[in-house]
Amino acid sequence: MRVLITGATGFIGQSLVPLLVNQPDTAVSILLIDSHTGPLPPPLAAIRSQLHIVYGDLRNFRPTVRALRQSEPDAVIHLAAMGATDPFLPVNTAARHNLAGTLNLLRASFEKSGGARQLITARTPGERTVMNHYAASKAAAWAFCQMYGRTQGWPIHGAMIFQAYGPGQPAHTLVPAALAAAAAGQDFPMTAGTQRRDWIHVDDVARGLTAVLGQDLPPAATIELGTGVATSVADVVAEIYRLVGGNGRPRPGLLPDRPGESPEQIANADQTYALTGWHAQISLTAGLQRMKDEG
Repeated sequence: MRVLITGATGFIGQSLVPLLVNQPDTAVSILLIDSHTGPLPPPLAAIRSQLHIVYGDLRNFRPTVRALRQSEPDAVIHLAAMGATDPFLPVNTAARHNLAGTLNLLRASFEKSGGARQLITARTPGERTVMNHYAASKAAAWAFCQMYGRTQGWPIHGAMIFQAYGPGQPAHTLVPAALAAAAAGQDFPMTAGTQRRDWIHVDDVARGLTAVLGQDLPPAATIELGTGVATSVADVVAEIYRLVGGNGRPRPGLLPDRPGESPEQIANADQTYALTGWHAQISLTAGLQRMKDEG
């Protein structure tokens, strides 16, 4: 199987690509933007000789078609997006990258190349409430995925990724920021933290995506990647401080909550297991301990 991954150098891609490279009879291509000149992140640099790199720009149709023709994938995993950690990014940026970029990839995969047997696009549970530009652009992109899946029969599937955390996550996001503060013995100012999320380690996300790969699912079906267990943000930060020890402590309520945040997001883990045979394996405490030990 030839698999093309967009967003391969991002947080989830850095766990997914090495996992796929080690799958038998799997050839992996990654799409980098034309202007990419820097080094690959360490997990990808270590397997550079096993990767086929193609260049393009999902915001533009012709370079996207060229990249698909160069890689000739059997399957595409679409992780590339803007705003996952900055959901209130400029609306035009969100629309160009997340909506137009997805549309160009869909059309290049099925109208022009015609060879892809499956396209898996990463989704966010924020699409259900669309309270920021990132979620709105992802929801709009998924609406087009549904339209093409239902009217054209294109094998497009969604992978709704819940609250992912783990190595390679941007330093300003909650878990690495709280770990850094706890390790430094500092207090951690935060929101009230009452919102409950389904926390899933990035290695489990990568395994979940590989489980969706090749599944015979109806067009426009979505698989939810989570544990099925919700834990409040405040409890996650408290657990981080418990694991680290030291003098600092969480300070919930010192920062304002984001407007319109959903109070609870939990994956339907039982349905996912029934459809794919996959379930998360890493508990929240074990995942946080891993991050602490890895520094």
